[in-house]
Amino acid sequence: MNKLEKLLVFSIFFVLGVKTMAQLSNKTPTIGGVYEVGIGAGSQTDEKWLIAYFERFGYRVGKIGSLSAEEAEKLYGVRSALRSIRLLHQDSDHGLIRIMIWEKPVNEGLGLSPMNVLGNRWGAMLTADIYNIQNHTEEAIAQGMPIYYVPPQRAEIYKLEKRPIPFLENYAAVREMCLIQPLTRQIIFQRFGYSLPFYGKINPDSFFKSSQITHFGMVIYKNQENIDFYGDVLGLLKVKEDSDYVSTYDEPSARAIFQLEKHQKYGATDFDNPLSSKDPTKALSGRLKIIWFSPDSKLEDKFAYSKPGSLGYSLYTYKVTNIEHYHRKVKESKATNVTQILTNEFGEKSFSFVAPDGYFWTILE
Repeated sequence: MNKLEKLLVFSIFFVLGVKTMAQLSNKTPTIGGVYEVGIGAGSQTDEKWLIAYFERFGYRVGKIGSLSAEEAEKLYGVRSALRSIRLLHQDSDHGLIRIMIWEKPVNEGLGLSPMNVLGNRWGAMLTADIYNIQNHTEEAIAQGMPIYYVPPQRAEIYKLEKRPIPFLENYAAVREMCLIQPLTRQIIFQRFGYSLPFYGKINPDSFFKSSQITHFGMVIYKNQENIDFYGDVLGLLKVKEDSDYVSTYDEPSARAIFQLEKHQKYGATDFDNPLSSKDPTKALSGRLKIIWFSPDSKLEDKFAYSKPGSLGYSLYTYKVTNIEHYHRKVKESKATNVTQILTNEFGEKSFSFVAPDGYFWTILE
């Protein structure tokens, strides 16, 4: 065998080896941060407004796809033709938006429901200019636009062991505001006195100087087994969990945003991409934030208004490799309404289910 023949044989085996390694890699089950929020729309007017609105926060149109009524029913449980538009944010692999335009929406969605309802979904975004967004919000209210709004509140996300000397020492805090419109539900925050390098990447060219959605929230009654589903079944990293209900009435930010009454208490559990870290300086955005209330809080049940077919925020998704692994894990769990692995409107392998806590999810590959 001459040198040329040996080189050819080596090249063939090298290519086959690379291909085999890639195949093995593709079979390794992995999951990222929360991939998308699905926002239901019922008309071209809704579609155009949502695109124009989120472009101001740095998003842009990506994939567009559709399903027939029969196909949508199999994957999302809604017998309605569907056209979807995925909105991208810079190079982010999470925190995206899927506008889902239903030919026949099933209901008006969460609308202006406050934050303290079961089934509530929202997305949080980092901004470098919260007061510009506040100015636009207050002008919209002055013009009679339908808005539920809590102005920027001071909050300490990371509790300080030693109180700083005002003006003379650094003070790490955020300002966070709640902005709910008929189709959108946002917590918008700005950091002061600190930064987290991997938790939100602001698009400096966007009008509102905003990041992708850094974390996605939901509200439940406390049930530890339901909470642990996200770690035990989906394999997410639990980065924080309050040990018990926290009385937050005296914290102005929580009291204002969640409209807390004196007797109400809640706690929170945070789940991240498994590659994230419990060290905040190394944490990756794409967090799932579960806010849990005690059952005696008597929250209004809005689950029927926050699932596919509803207008507004109505779906969360995760993107995985080896979708068959996650399908098997979910089917073996206490999740319900688990679909077969089907092709979604973007041509991606997908399946849907209702988690034990009542929230509708879609997994895609």
